[in-house]
Amino acid sequence: MTAVRCIDLCKTYHQGDVDIHALDHLSVEIDEGEFVCLSSPSGGGKTTLLNAIGGLDKPDSGEVYIGDQRIDNLSKGELADLRLRQIGFVFQAYNLIPVLTARENVEFVMQVQGVPAADRRGKALEILDEVGLAGMGDRRPAEMSGGQQQRVAVARAIVSRPKLVLADEPTANLDSKTSDELMGLFTELNEHHRTTFIIATHDQRVMRYARRLIRMLDGRIVEDIQQSAS
Repeated sequence: MTAVRCIDLCKTYHQGDVDIHALDHLSVEIDEGEFVCLSSPSGGGKTTLLNAIGGLDKPDSGEVYIGDQRIDNLSKGELADLRLRQIGFVFQAYNLIPVLTARENVEFVMQVQGVPAADRRGKALEILDEVGLAGMGDRRPAEMSGGQQQRVAVARAIVSRPKLVLADEPTANLDSKTSDELMGLFTELNEHHRTTFIIATHDQRVMRYARRLIRMLDGRIVEDIQQSAS
């Protein structure tokens, strides 16, 4: 089954007199259960592609499908609902709510989804345990290390068991040991739950974990290879 399909995507940004082609007639398919890294130099298009797949940014032209559903023509409300229920996001900056505890941050998505309070608490604690944060549910982000905050962000992204997780430079603020731990967690989730991962990164350490590496340059795919994850 196809998890993501992009057809002839174009996206151009205008900076003064210069046109930057972030996506230049790009097409790609990613199957369910794949573990994919998007790699490019800065400005090469990897984040723009990730944002198009996640419905955070619309291409100028072309089509984007999540499963069988075309999403590039959806309204803002429809896209918000799609992201809420089908896609997990992990960002470089964690994007945790500082006044909430780890558990409350994880519960937040479920609260918006309408999950009853009693169910939210149990699921949040269970997923925090799964990502290695057992007993830390009452800590606020400021009381946690960068690696622990990123694990909370991962827990929030996967608590509803989305079929697709999109991660944009998830290791950028982490040391090498914590980066390896995070990628090990992603790999485990991919293998045990068949979660599809698409990770935009320029980190060579992250690329080693990918079973499919898509290299981009100037908005185009220049290399698409299968590899053995290390």
